[in-house]
Amino acid sequence: MSFLKHEEIIKRCEKINQLYEIDPSFFDGIVDDLLDSEQDTETVILSGFQRLLTEVDNEIERMEEFTSMKPNCFMGCAFCCYFPIVITKMEAKMLFRSIENFSGDRKKAIYAHWENYYEKQQDKLQLAMAMDYEAPETKLEYKKLNLPCPMLDPETQLCMAYEVRPIPCRTYLNYSDPQVCADQHMPKEPFSYEFLYQFYFGSINELIQALYENGEDVFVDYPMDAWSYDYLPAWIKQWKEGTLSEV
Repeated sequence: MSFLKHEEIIKRCEKINQLYEIDPSFFDGIVDDLLDSEQDTETVILSGFQRLLTEVDNEIERMEEFTSMKPNCFMGCAFCCYFPIVITKMEAKMLFRSIENFSGDRKKAIYAHWENYYEKQQDKLQLAMAMDYEAPETKLEYKKLNLPCPMLDPETQLCMAYEVRPIPCRTYLNYSDPQVCADQHMPKEPFSYEFLYQFYFGSINELIQALYENGEDVFVDYPMDAWSYDYLPAWIKQWKEGTLSEV
């Protein structure tokens, strides 16, 4: 089986920069649809959270079709699940509320996994959470710790909350030989669609702001939670301790 070389990946991705135009109406339409709906506020927020994340996937697929690229990531390939995942407090609250709405057995398995995870990974977590997530060297140093994401099932190597996994987990894709991810902490071949963050964050903020200004109970401290960032394991720890809602 042949794989794209790094140079060819760069060439095709440059085609995105030069010729591809993202249509914001795909994201705007989701917000408009939800704000016009008769659903309760929590349903609107959680539906918006998941639909906007899914739209990131859809937009990536449109760009892949435009450049004739297909990712070589596969089920059970979890090398990228050892990178630091930094999200806002607002997203963390939406993620946890979404998990609370999972089936009983599914969320019970997640909560039990977290108990084992924080006990087993205590030393690595202490080192990781002390790292400045904005420092340029952090990504590599964090990856070297071999600290798995707290949402990664250690037996199946699958995400336990796949449909609501954060946006960083969706925008890092490998179009070359999957072995490069196994051989290197920071392979050059994978491509990041982090430029999609602005469309996702802009839309989720628009949704929450509209509900907030309308006097709805949005279960987040808006706008403060939208600008408070931390590692996903740090947010989960706060949730477990019951301190996530503290200002």
